[in-house]
Amino acid sequence: MTTALPAYRKPVDRATVEQIVREIVLRQIGGPKDKPNLVVSVSARHLHLSPADLETLFGSGHPLTVMKDLYQDGYFAAEETVMVVGPKRRMLPTVRVLGPTRGDTQVELAFTDAISLGLDAPVRLSGKIEGTPGCVLVGPKGVVELKRGVIRAARHVHMGPADAAFYGVADGDKMALRVASAACSTTFADVLVRVGKGIKLEVHLDTDEGNACDIDHATTVELIKV
Repeated sequence: MTTALPAYRKPVDRATVEQIVREIVLRQIGGPKDKPNLVVSVSARHLHLSPADLETLFGSGHPLTVMKDLYQDGYFAAEETVMVVGPKRRMLPTVRVLGPTRGDTQVELAFTDAISLGLDAPVRLSGKIEGTPGCVLVGPKGVVELKRGVIRAARHVHMGPADAAFYGVADGDKMALRVASAACSTTFADVLVRVGKGIKLEVHLDTDEGNACDIDHATTVELIKV
């Protein structure tokens, strides 16, 4: 004969434990109890410049000029563009610079961009440029020969601590992004989680990925813990 355990002695499954912990953390940090607003942005080809390379390309003391603020506070698309030249003189004539400047120059391309330049650009987390190919950058005042720094940015999601607590994930985890649309609903795996203070919830896809799922006509987007 099997006797049912009293309610207070029933085993608690992992999902319930995670939910309880999540609710406690959200209360402590003042995070959202309802589903946070999710923004999915498509990052077209662009580059980040070091201060030294900025001066070489645009002249001594030249500051980046804000054209448009990006979704994340403090970041912007600049008026400045450069020509990116790959092997056999294949080129992309006007690649946008994003600001502010950073420690190392980095060129971020979609897969088709890299193919058009004749480059085998690896999928990397931003800033991880060891062992990556280089290219030539041409600006109005000079030329920079990059020895490394061309990547295909790994798809990723930026989020603050409260968002991470809501989804039950930590920096460096991977999630899935489900995009529903009338023509081509798609689920992207291996969306890298990047958590930071003062960061808004935002997924970054490249242009190839955005076109593949017809993101402009998406009816719903959803982040899924895996």
